[in-house]
Amino acid sequence: MSHFFAGAYGGDASSLPADARLECRICWYVYDPALGDDYWQIPPGTPFSALPDDWSCPNCDSDKAGFLLLDEARDD
Repeated sequence: MSHFFAGAYGGDASSLPADARLECRICWYVYDPALGDDYWQIPPGTPFSALPDDWSCPNCDSDKAGFLLLDEARDD
């Protein structure tokens, strides 16, 4: 059984909103779906949950499961 940090994505996309931004727990890189990821050629508008299983942090190569959901207040 795997254990994750509190707030870690951990591979469960069921509760992630499409616009959720997630941060690498190693280097603090933020994946923003509005921007996508130039390094891995992920187009803007791609939600974190739709990233390929083998996607990793473009800065430090950490895997997806270690990313932390940013708890951001939204001005709606």
